[in-house]
Amino acid sequence: MDINITIFIFLCAALLMLGVITTKFSNRLGVPSLVLYILIGMGLTSYIYYDNASITQLVGIFALIIILFKGGIQAKWKHIKPILGPSTSLATFGVLITAVLVGTCAKYILDLTWAEGMLFGAIVGSTDAAAVFAALGNKNIKTKLTSTLEAESGTNDPMAVFLTVSLIELINEPSTSLWSLPLDFVLEMGLGLLLGLLFGFLSIKIINNINLDSSGLYPVLALSLAIVTFSGTTLLHGSGFLAVYVMALTVGNNDLTYRLSIVRFTDGFAWMMQILMFILLGLLVFPEHLLAITWQGLVLSFILMIIARPIGVFLSMIGTKYTGKEKLFISWAGLKGAVPIVLATYPLIAGVEGSELLFNAVFFVVFTSALIQGATLSPLANKLNLAGPDQEQSPHILELVSMGKTSSEIIEVVLKEGSKVIGKELKDVYLPSEVLITAIVRGEQVVTPRGETILENHDTLYVLIPKAKRQEVKKMFQ
Repeated sequence: MDINITIFIFLCAALLMLGVITTKFSNRLGVPSLVLYILIGMGLTSYIYYDNASITQLVGIFALIIILFKGGIQAKWKHIKPILGPSTSLATFGVLITAVLVGTCAKYILDLTWAEGMLFGAIVGSTDAAAVFAALGNKNIKTKLTSTLEAESGTNDPMAVFLTVSLIELINEPSTSLWSLPLDFVLEMGLGLLLGLLFGFLSIKIINNINLDSSGLYPVLALSLAIVTFSGTTLLHGSGFLAVYVMALTVGNNDLTYRLSIVRFTDGFAWMMQILMFILLGLLVFPEHLLAITWQGLVLSFILMIIARPIGVFLSMIGTKYTGKEKLFISWAGLKGAVPIVLATYPLIAGVEGSELLFNAVFFVVFTSALIQGATLSPLANKLNLAGPDQEQSPHILELVSMGKTSSEIIEVVLKEGSKVIGKELKDVYLPSEVLITAIVRGEQVVTPRGETILENHDTLYVLIPKAKRQEVKKMFQ
């Protein structure tokens, strides 16, 4: 094997290991890991020359698909549904207001045209949930707030992408009609929503009914369906990012075979793509270019964090049932991450005049926003009394791992108040002959199922069943 290829492979492995190690420091420092990944990339610019915006954009889009899929499949609809209105308003009107305010300031601070200033505002208008939750760590923030931020970040990317692409088109083709943009936005979002639902239900059917030779193939199938959802929707001129999030939300809130395998694989793969993406983004910028716009970048970051984002949040959330403290926290939680920097590559590829200045300014604003807000987000939650004790994750997870074809699986059933089996001994609960309760988790203890075991409220049962009887068995414990 060529020695250069071997060295390249070794460097890739070393970068991934370094990325994993920095995550440990990130959690301790309360700083989003993306900041440390970017610093690694910037530190390598002295040794590696890299300026390929097209490859960076391609990697970034793939990473965003996986990150959105991960966020959607882990989100609970029961938490998202009550805050759907406020989060949608944040993801649309909030982003638009923030973009206009920042864009107006950027026009004068960076000496841009109005269109270029609005383009800058559109690029930095969206938030990054991965950065927010990395900064929060395992703090027990109110479910309403975390769900709002998660839903906003999952649905505001399409708005930022639409504004960015439309403004680039307007700059390159001044004859473009502005009046058609609102209709185009409604059509893109509507098509993205509909196709996301369609691909979601289709994906459930495929995953649950296909009989693959190995359980390890199910996560690969799920991710490939997410990529098909994005590409298919985009080809039909819909919002691919919105479609992926809606598809993942649909899949994650329905019965799914090998759910644990899919979620864990997606989580690990998303981390790997984040590490790779942010290191590439760090390589794409040169530190000396950032120094040239230090004061402009600091002023724009201050305007974005202290003025534009809070105004966008408070105006777009008028009439909602959120306290002033909660709105303040959501305002400060508008961390910038992957999407703005990836969007900043769009003008570079499109050949927009002054695109390098835009990219460097966006990079500076995103970096300082993530660094300052990321380091202070958790203390702010404590100060506003919005954080409880650190969350403890249950150490008990059970799933049937099959090395070949199987018609059986292990499902998780949580006994809720009102279940007809609560208070009964296990021997008195009717179960079909091919159904077996393999374990009972009660609090932090694993209870061995025996005939005289009494089922209690909030018990988690792991039940071995034939796949065809999933719904029937679940109804038995309701």
